[in-house]
Amino acid sequence: MDELELLKKDWNKENGGFKKKTTDELYAMLHKKSSSIVKILFYISVAELIFWIIINSIPYMASKEYQKKLNTIYDNEFLFTGLTILSYGIILLFIYLLFKSHKSISVTDSAKKLMESILKTRSVIKYYVLYNLVMAGFSIIISFYFAFKHDPSVSEKFSHFGNMELIAAIATTIAFIAIFTLAIWLFYRIIYGLLLKRLNQNYNELKKLEF
Repeated sequence: MDELELLKKDWNKENGGFKKKTTDELYAMLHKKSSSIVKILFYISVAELIFWIIINSIPYMASKEYQKKLNTIYDNEFLFTGLTILSYGIILLFIYLLFKSHKSISVTDSAKKLMESILKTRSVIKYYVLYNLVMAGFSIIISFYFAFKHDPSVSEKFSHFGNMELIAAIATTIAFIAIFTLAIWLFYRIIYGLLLKRLNQNYNELKKLEF
């Protein structure tokens, strides 16, 4: 049984003075744990930003021939520049909101304000994960479209497909998009889900202290 569980057990005792003291200790511990969780989320988001910068830099470090092929396939520079700016902008906004949440939790001395900060943090993460799932699916669709339109080898292959082969290719593409999106969802479920679960537990404990 950890320290928090022991405090919760003592909190239920009838002695009024001791209960007040234990309540203050419980709040202090929940406050510290919530602040630590949001700080970890902040560090993870910074690591994610660095990861995507490295991934997007790989094509520029590849061979000149590979770069030329990519430039030929993805010829709409405005679209991809816009998507890149949007993606990095969302990640930076997410980092800022998490940093703001951490600061807010660190300085609050009210259980109610701490609960509000936890709810805001939870909402920010849910919207961020939803955005990434939508963007992942959209990015794959765009990639397939430009590959089909501008890559001669892909266009040539599809031009010889019959109706059944075309249906099978479309079904395979849809299945790939679904599996890839599911993999992204599982990644965020593991990385952020466990920490969100702990935040939810802290929130529920704070509700008990308030009422």
